[in-house]
Amino acid sequence: MSVTVRVPAKVNVQLAVGAARPDGFHDLANVFLAVGLYDEVTATPAGDLGVTCTGPDADQVPLDRTNLAARAAEALAARYGREPRVHLHIAKDIPVAGGMAGGSADGAAALVACDALWGTGAPREELLEICAELGSDVPFSLVGGAALGTGRGERLTEVETGGTFHWVFAMAPRGLSTPAVFREFDRLAQDRRVPGPVASRDVLDALAKGDPDALAEALTNDLQPAALSLFPELADTLAAGRAAGALAALVSGSGPTTAHLVRDAAAAEKAARALRASGTCRSVRVAAGPVPGATVI
Repeated sequence: MSVTVRVPAKVNVQLAVGAARPDGFHDLANVFLAVGLYDEVTATPAGDLGVTCTGPDADQVPLDRTNLAARAAEALAARYGREPRVHLHIAKDIPVAGGMAGGSADGAAALVACDALWGTGAPREELLEICAELGSDVPFSLVGGAALGTGRGERLTEVETGGTFHWVFAMAPRGLSTPAVFREFDRLAQDRRVPGPVASRDVLDALAKGDPDALAEALTNDLQPAALSLFPELADTLAAGRAAGALAALVSGSGPTTAHLVRDAAAAEKAARALRASGTCRSVRVAAGPVPGATVI
């Protein structure tokens, strides 16, 4: 017997970042939108905990117990007094180290898969607690849809959406370390007061109305200057997306993937072709959201 769980990528339509806290984290107002690029995690009984991975850039995914999928299995097993005797296979399609929460998605998927495989019947609230222990983006990967994350991003409030939003994602030729981007954010902010992060009413209203033009006007990412400082070539990709007809373009999360919001599916295909031809990125993907979070298939 095995259990397979499908889990989506995310894009941040707002990422407001506060000053560094004493624990090293930052308070966030993080508006997540789940989009239709998916990893699948299959849990199968085994003699010991193991992880394998296939798909684009699978060679960059750790296969030891630092992998969030493995850590999720260990955390659930520990809560229920059992050994994490499970093999986890990750079929990866979410970009690796791309700012789209692929690792977090795998953690959430493994948690749901192991819960189903072992019949632990953990309440959703408990699964979300474990997700929050694993990482700031993991709870949203479980929930999906659209949500506002506060604290360090792990405290979620569902956000209303009134339609589907279409995106083109451009993958960079190399990765960016999330901790490095936050350190650069702190460096760039050292001579100014960083305000407390607040959810944007304009972003929330645009999502509720399903209005891509209004959302394009409201998109913000406080980490974008830091990502561009470390990876200046991303500015060329953002410019290429706008030239290709995107309503707006921004760095996704900590990057280096760039997200290009377009009006509809036809505009997405047109912008994707232009971005592929621009020579400013490694690959291009089209996706739309919101979509559900981690789901047994």
